[in-house]
Amino acid sequence: MPRFFMSGSNIISNGVAVFRGSDLNHIKVLRIKLGERLIICDGEGRDYECRLSRLGDNIAEAELIEERLSAGEPTINTTVLVSLPKGDRADFIAQKCTEAGAHEIVYFFSEHSVSRPDAKSLAKKVERWSRIAGEAAKQSGRGIIPKVRSASSLAEALDIGVKADLKLFMYETGDRIPLSAAIGSAADAKSAAIITGPEGGFEKYEADIARVSGFTICSMGPRIFRCETAPLAALTALMYATGNMD
Repeated sequence: MPRFFMSGSNIISNGVAVFRGSDLNHIKVLRIKLGERLIICDGEGRDYECRLSRLGDNIAEAELIEERLSAGEPTINTTVLVSLPKGDRADFIAQKCTEAGAHEIVYFFSEHSVSRPDAKSLAKKVERWSRIAGEAAKQSGRGIIPKVRSASSLAEALDIGVKADLKLFMYETGDRIPLSAAIGSAADAKSAAIITGPEGGFEKYEADIARVSGFTICSMGPRIFRCETAPLAALTALMYATGNMD
């Protein structure tokens, strides 16, 4: 069924949802007909299954059939922190990590970050990544739209991630433990943070800082992943280990 994200306390009033503006246009673009069903998401993990009961030029209405928890939300809230890549790789990360179950996506700058847009350009990029995450959330049946934001440095990214129950730092060399071992006991974790590097990888001192901050330094096996593949692979492994891909 088509999904719509609508926020606010009056999503459903007296058993009826009202659509105007872009949401109304979306109904028309999708050619939803009277009597057909759709899902309204409140962005906080609840779904409202409705039936389209009125369709006019400036307004549409849908009657409530059932309210329930969103089935598409994982049991673990995962923040994916990615050193900002160049080109459209960040678009790919926003889309695919949303599909895989990320709760939040944070782009930050590290030692080898190639892309370093100024504040104005970065703000526009964050807006675009948020739109991409929104469309991916609708397509993949999510109950929330992951928050997308930026951090100015690895230190700020570590400050964000350190609050998680499970703290994972992907690194391609040195003293590490297998990712499978790091997430093997994650079944009861309520939150996680995954940090991945840029095109040139992390410097040793960056991994050392992460280790001191309480992160587990993880290996992803003998192969070197591209910077846009690593976050998706690590997130997918975590979703599998926590029973969110059954």
